[in-house]
Amino acid sequence: MRRLLLLTLISLAICLAAANIRLYMKDGEFHLVREYELQKDRVKYYSVERGDWEEIPLELVDLKRTRAEVARNEEETKKQDTADKEERAAERQQEREIASIPAEPGVYWINDKKLEPVKVGEVKYTVDKKRSILKMMSPIPLLSGKAVLEIDGEASEFVIREERPEFYFRLAKEERLAIIKLLPGMGKNKTKTRIVEKIQILPVVNEIAEELVEVESFRRQVGAELLYKIWPIKPMEPGEYALIEYSPAIEGKYSLQVWDFSVRK
Repeated sequence: MRRLLLLTLISLAICLAAANIRLYMKDGEFHLVREYELQKDRVKYYSVERGDWEEIPLELVDLKRTRAEVARNEEETKKQDTADKEERAAERQQEREIASIPAEPGVYWINDKKLEPVKVGEVKYTVDKKRSILKMMSPIPLLSGKAVLEIDGEASEFVIREERPEFYFRLAKEERLAIIKLLPGMGKNKTKTRIVEKIQILPVVNEIAEELVEVESFRRQVGAELLYKIWPIKPMEPGEYALIEYSPAIEGKYSLQVWDFSVRK
């Protein structure tokens, strides 16, 4: 709302400035006028400075320069009006999008002004060759050694054909969120998988080292609390990606939820 008010004030200032005209003289000086008209060998104009009508010989006026500037001002005003309309339309579109987002936590892709829910992925973690399913942000007990978080399949069924997709992300609670790149992996029985993250628990010091490939993204809170909009800063190369909601690994536990998608041309 503040942004829209600021744009309105800027637009008003531009319009007020454009309403005044510089009536140029051939010697390079000018009079600031509200309007002017030609009368045979004279130019009649309304002086902004003195608030009254005045006249000046036509031979002293540089009409070509004056008309060129008037045309430029009119073009700039048209451009500003168009930009204001587009901004207002974008604001209204976002308000409609936000109003249509379900109250349940989840991720929604903005597909040509329509929202498509992204299916939550079934993440599995492997520790010492044992594989378990991670259920809906349930904490993983992290033991000394290495753990791999992965998703079955070489590619996601949710395909996006644009380089900078935008998403709405409604969190379940106050957590961290990010877009990450999934790495190819090989699961049990040579089943193709995509690696979400590798975790290593260092013995003795009990420190946690996490390895994931985060995509640089913009994040902006919109509408109600726990609702965010997130999108990549740079175009994304074709490949496998995911949005994640997670808690930092502390006290030997780690929570994660994943919404996977493919970017293709």
